[in-house]
Amino acid sequence: MRKKLQLWIGLIFFLFLLPIVADKIPAEAKEEVTIVEKKDQRLVYASNLRQIEPPPAVEEPAVQKKSALVYFTHYDEAFKPITQAHDGKIAVSHLEKNITNFGEQLKAHFQANNIQTDVLDVKVSRTKAYDAIRPHVKQMLAEKQYDLLLDIHRDALKKDRTTVQHEGASYAKIAIVIGQENNNYRWNEALAERISKRMNELIPDISRGLIPKQGHGVDGNYNQDLSRNLLLIEIGGIDNTEEEINRTIAVLSKAASDVLNAEQLAKD
Repeated sequence: MRKKLQLWIGLIFFLFLLPIVADKIPAEAKEEVTIVEKKDQRLVYASNLRQIEPPPAVEEPAVQKKSALVYFTHYDEAFKPITQAHDGKIAVSHLEKNITNFGEQLKAHFQANNIQTDVLDVKVSRTKAYDAIRPHVKQMLAEKQYDLLLDIHRDALKKDRTTVQHEGASYAKIAIVIGQENNNYRWNEALAERISKRMNELIPDISRGLIPKQGHGVDGNYNQDLSRNLLLIEIGGIDNTEEEINRTIAVLSKAASDVLNAEQLAKD
């Protein structure tokens, strides 16, 4: 009886001390669990609330715009139908209604075809006109690199030789003059051939092709020694209308854009 009593007292004492002893024993370290979830395209680490931004999106390189300079050495060249509509006078030279009036139209069409375009707004004397305009073109080239330079003129030919019909619409024909008395003429010639060919692909026979110039009685240079990308383009003749010229400008700008971008792709 006495032994049983001692056992019960010992058991009660053990149960009384057990919580105290257990509290003194260090608990086993718990493993840290990191929960990763996607939220609003960010990686969120739940254990420490850190946020890691996703890598920046890689943007495709923008298409590089080409650049062009347009100018008019013979600024007063005019078209008979346009001068007649303006003041009743039929003239091939006019101080107001002349080839320069198409500058903004050229700029708008070229820029619509991804060619950033500057128009050189300067009027020089007819006497030695190419010499007179030369420093102005050189200044523009010193300030900016151009993929294409166009000296715009109109031809003196009659309507039957400067007009083409296509699908019920009439267009002013173009011709590209190449001065062969400068070191750049091979490059100018090659560029002119590509643009002429592309224009004829768009509108058959709209380009009369290239007119080489050299020898006695002609300039033979036309400032094309300033750049391998400088072309002299005759748009229409004395009898062409404003509508015919505007249609041709649209074709010229499209062809030039196609040629310049094709060259860029070939380089890339």
